Amino acid sequence: MDETGTSTKMARLYGRSPRGERCRAAIPHGHWQTTTFIGALTLEGIVAPMTLPSAMNGGAFTANVWCPSFAKAMS
Repeated sequence: MDETGTSTKMARLYGRSPRGERCRAAIPHGHWQTTTFIGALTLEGIVAPMTLPSAMNGGAFTANVWCPSFAKAMS
């Protein structure tokens, strides 16, 4: 089982511009969201995938572990 996440508030730390000029780029402001993806990888492929619109918590983890497709793949 593995979990990964992404956030829309990430801004670039590095950029390119002509020598002597400041690098300017637009970044998102105020509409930050977090998306979490969790799933288990078996020899048959990914089982019990789940996407959450927020960070992982205990209730979401328990729901994924007890789902029928995950239980079947782990037995």
